[in-house]
Amino acid sequence: MKNTFNRSVILIITVLLIAGCSNKWEWLVTLPKPWMLSEAEISEILPEFQTHFPDFNERVKAFALWRVGTPYEIFKLGEEVEPDLDPIIRLDVSDCTGHVLTTLAFSQSQDWGEARQKMIVIHYKEDEHGHKQPTYKSRWHFTADRITANPNTVNMTQELLPVDELALVELTLNKKADGNEFLDLGWNRPIKLYYIPSEKISADLLAKLPDVCVVSFVRKSYFKLGIVFGHEGMIINNKKLIHASQSAGETVLLDFLDYYFPDDGPIFDGVVISRFVPLSKD
Repeated sequence: MKNTFNRSVILIITVLLIAGCSNKWEWLVTLPKPWMLSEAEISEILPEFQTHFPDFNERVKAFALWRVGTPYEIFKLGEEVEPDLDPIIRLDVSDCTGHVLTTLAFSQSQDWGEARQKMIVIHYKEDEHGHKQPTYKSRWHFTADRITANPNTVNMTQELLPVDELALVELTLNKKADGNEFLDLGWNRPIKLYYIPSEKISADLLAKLPDVCVVSFVRKSYFKLGIVFGHEGMIINNKKLIHASQSAGETVLLDFLDYYFPDDGPIFDGVVISRFVPLSKD
């Protein structure tokens, strides 16, 4: 764990030097890593993020950077009741979607309890009465469902390139090729989604992005399962990718283009880009 901590600090300092270091970023690398802290200790630190990073997008980026090195475990968020007893929110481990959504919740909170409540707002759909309750069936299970209907991670892909340069997928979410549900949710949803194909991904494209945004990776082989995406993460500073990596066993920070285009070709079929939107104050 000590080696992970040292490597994380070096990577974060590198990014901050590129961005232009200042006292607030220097403060960030002095913090103990979040997976080592208790809920009470996290609650003590959260208000300082608000003070050092009053801008919403900067605070999301800062919180995501702080989490580099978090141990990877998949499917570790739940409702704390059957059928999924895992916590509603946590910082000790993360998977790809967990990193994106819990970062969004914590970066808008003053303490652990508030972050937990905001995670419910972010991670669950309204019922027929307009209320949000954390249940397995009301969770945003599919990234494609979330980025086209959730107001806090909003698809901006069609703002980046003309439609004739984008690829199109039309399928029914949660409906496999054999007609069965992928997950036992009692619903499916037809969607039409444009994405940026691999051949259109470049440094020039990244230069058009916000300073921090969500990147969702298209996997065509999953379409027959009623799924669009195979992974997601965050792009910062128009260059770096922060994502919870199964292969690395932790949340990592690396060059986006190097990750996406290894020597043997692109590892996905395209991407969708979404912006972060703060929760309403009401």
